[in-house]
Amino acid sequence: MKTADDLSDFGHDPWWVILLKAVLIFLVLVLLTLFNIWWERRVVARMQHRIGPNVHGPFGLLQSLADGAKLMFKEDIIPTAADRVVFITAPILSVVPAFVTFSVIPFGPEVKIPFTDTYTRLQLTDMPVAVLFVMAVASIGIYGIVLGGWSSGSTYSLLGGLRSSAQMISYEVAMGLALVAVFIYAGSMSTSAIVDAQDDLWFGLILVPSFVIYVIAMIGETNRAPFDLPEAEGELVGGFHTEYSSIKFALFFLAEYVNMATVSALATTLFLGGWRAPFWIDSFWAGANQGYWPVLWFFGKVLFFIFIFIWLRGSLPRLRYDQFMAFGWKRLIPVSLAWIFAVATLRVARLEGWFDQRNLLILIGAALVVFLGLFFVGEKTPEDDATAVAVPVTPRAGGFPTPPMPAGGAVRGAAAPLTFPTRPVGSAAGTATGTATATGPEEN
Repeated sequence: MKTADDLSDFGHDPWWVILLKAVLIFLVLVLLTLFNIWWERRVVARMQHRIGPNVHGPFGLLQSLADGAKLMFKEDIIPTAADRVVFITAPILSVVPAFVTFSVIPFGPEVKIPFTDTYTRLQLTDMPVAVLFVMAVASIGIYGIVLGGWSSGSTYSLLGGLRSSAQMISYEVAMGLALVAVFIYAGSMSTSAIVDAQDDLWFGLILVPSFVIYVIAMIGETNRAPFDLPEAEGELVGGFHTEYSSIKFALFFLAEYVNMATVSALATTLFLGGWRAPFWIDSFWAGANQGYWPVLWFFGKVLFFIFIFIWLRGSLPRLRYDQFMAFGWKRLIPVSLAWIFAVATLRVARLEGWFDQRNLLILIGAALVVFLGLFFVGEKTPEDDATAVAVPVTPRAGGFPTPPMPAGGAVRGAAAPLTFPTRPVGSAAGTATGTATATGPEEN
């Protein structure tokens, strides 16, 4: 009999099987990205009573491929003030971890490879701490965004990178805490063992608070609307990727959509039974969880989470940054800690027989009510506090809310221009040409 961390099915594949799995994972993620971009544009267009992509290919399915090809052939511009090495490395540092995280995601059970006599698991590899491996590798992608914003030499890009680092650190804490309850119930951090532990009942049904916290955190982790503050075009032009163009610009968005698939696949694995058939189809169809059918169930659940990403983007406005950070630190993290304590207590109580089944259900219901109630408890605002005493502030005292003004009054006019080192002009003809070009529009 296998234990929770028995990984004897892995590590015995021939080299060509490992290579085949790696290539298939890469191709699936690239094709899924192209489909998700098309699907997002079509769904949001339908929500806004538009048509969306419908020209290139059947139903416009080749529109994403055309956009990718266009970006590849666009001019690649590197700003003069940019750190060239870091500027080029940052997109690569974002996209590579996004692909690596899929190496421990189970797509299905053991199957026979067509046209061969070889049997293998539909999973590249597994390890006793596979979920922690996913979290660790996904965190490396943050460096790509931060370094991309810093190396651009642009204030807007730098602010977008700093926002992204603070946002991802904050919501990774809540995401990690949401997974603790899953580890307690599964008794393992292995992805394949967690899927096997959900043979009878999905963790998303019995660990609803953890599921809700994870879904909120995964949206903040991937910089998606309404949490797309590092890319807020109303404040930061384009955020961390403002100065990027051509293929490097495309790599950032490839990383974003692959990360969407990664967190969706992890949510499917940890909370919705992984590749197991939904709606207990296997109870009346014995072959539902055999062969290649589980791949269909797995990607159906992943696309369900992708649809949630798209739905939120077309429905909700962007939050203020202080609201977003306060929600993560003052709501999600305290609720996650309280829920972990409750789950651990109830788990021990059930194993030790402290309560009967009825009392246990009552306690779970009360915990859910308290959990939902905490989300509706608002903070005290100045409008709500009618008894607040206004503190007089001298107009130029230098204290909040009146900032100190310059001694000579407000500064008017344009800001001082930026100066960059330029190469010496090689010939007088080039100088004359440049002068004529610069003065041409004025003469017209």
